[in-house]
Amino acid sequence: MASTLKDVARLAGVSIKTVSNVVNGYPHVSSDVRRRVEAAVAQLRYRPNASARTLRTGRTGVLALVLPTTHLPYADDLATAVVHAAGQRGFRVVVTHDDQPTSSGLDDARTMPVDGVLVGAPGTLDEPDGPLAAPGPPVVLIGGAPHDQRCDRVRIDAVQAAEDATNHLLAAGRRRVAAIGVRATAAPHPGSTGYHRALRRAGLVPVPGHLLSAQHHRRADGYRVARDLLTGPDRPDAILCSSDPLAIGAMRAAFDVGLRVPADVAVIGNGDIEEGRYSRPTLSTVAVDTCFVAREAVVRLAIRISHPDAAVADIIAPHTVLPRESTDARKR
Repeated sequence: MASTLKDVARLAGVSIKTVSNVVNGYPHVSSDVRRRVEAAVAQLRYRPNASARTLRTGRTGVLALVLPTTHLPYADDLATAVVHAAGQRGFRVVVTHDDQPTSSGLDDARTMPVDGVLVGAPGTLDEPDGPLAAPGPPVVLIGGAPHDQRCDRVRIDAVQAAEDATNHLLAAGRRRVAAIGVRATAAPHPGSTGYHRALRRAGLVPVPGHLLSAQHHRRADGYRVARDLLTGPDRPDAILCSSDPLAIGAMRAAFDVGLRVPADVAVIGNGDIEEGRYSRPTLSTVAVDTCFVAREAVVRLAIRISHPDAAVADIIAPHTVLPRESTDARKR
């Protein structure tokens, strides 16, 4: 027999109205009460009646998730986490992939019969006349640079993440650190900022030509750029990559030019994708708490759907440097 609001309220020790407020994203609920209700929802596997809610509110109970897979290294894990987090609040999720960092995916999603949109956020979405300025369902951005106050965003501190990853390489004794996928274009890339900050604090200056862009975050891009780096005159002894696929490509390039990872060159990525946990050597990386990202993004979108005038939030998700074999100083 399906659980009801009353069952959840009894288990959480709150009123039925409080459970309804949490499920529907009402913002004025204490964090302690919200956690208790969410735990009860999960334990009882409560699912709101989507058809009844649509008739009552005029909403569809559906969210769209748009992922630019080449620019969000943990996209697959995030999609799974978003579907789970949304399901706990009675939402279904339509997942679409947009391989290019353009606004077309968001434009398409906002024409769907959905209550709101979650979108992996390339920088082009922040343009003054971009899709965020157009009318449509509310949007919550995932990732990207600091927000511009037009909509909620859940992201990691990309500057600090790059600095932490660079510091990890420096702590392993590396001094000629190159970076792939963080080169500044029209505006400074946060990864570039963190990379420079770590080197500067260590009293080091980047070698000219050691800061390189990548067309996409694919293994082939990492391979191509790293091979050029590792066969050039100023070969680095470490490579910071802005995504795990780039790093996996870089490790293969090192192997193909006769270098050992990490003995000759250490490599670190970003995203903690499953492939890196089983590569040889295993890949050091910056891990993002995708469950936190998904949960907070869905909560913010639920709040935005119910209360369009709620204050805009910029939420920072935790990250952790995970040392593995590809940067292990003992293997030098």
